[in-house]
Amino acid sequence: MRIALTSLLLLIHLLIASQNKANDILGYYMSPSGKSILKIYENNGKYYGKPVWMKEPEMLDSKNPDVSKRNQKVFGSNAIRDFVFDGKDTWAKGYIYDPNNGKTYDCKITRDEKGNLNVRGYIGISLIGRTEYFVKVDFKE
Repeated sequence: MRIALTSLLLLIHLLIASQNKANDILGYYMSPSGKSILKIYENNGKYYGKPVWMKEPEMLDSKNPDVSKRNQKVFGSNAIRDFVFDGKDTWAKGYIYDPNNGKTYDCKITRDEKGNLNVRGYIGISLIGRTEYFVKVDFKE
């Protein structure tokens, strides 16, 4: 009985620690171009990112493959979506949308020692792709 209780408490502790680490990604990040700040947030166990500041907030999503969305603003739309934490140091199984070319890429995210994001967008396998660096910033909405 004691072993079972100890095991249960250890499992609960590990689950809580894992969730806390999963939320390390939450916050605000400057895009590589410096033209936007993304807010990374959690919703129902998945992680999303949307621009909360842009140099050109009126920019339309003119290259979206869905013609009905081409008159919508990029500002406030989810550019990063559906990421799940792997329990270690990676948020994966998500997608990143590039409004500059209208393409959506498979993606995984890791953090460096300073808390900045290494965002790897790719098609098919991550060996064929590109990594962009998003710098963590203090920002108030």
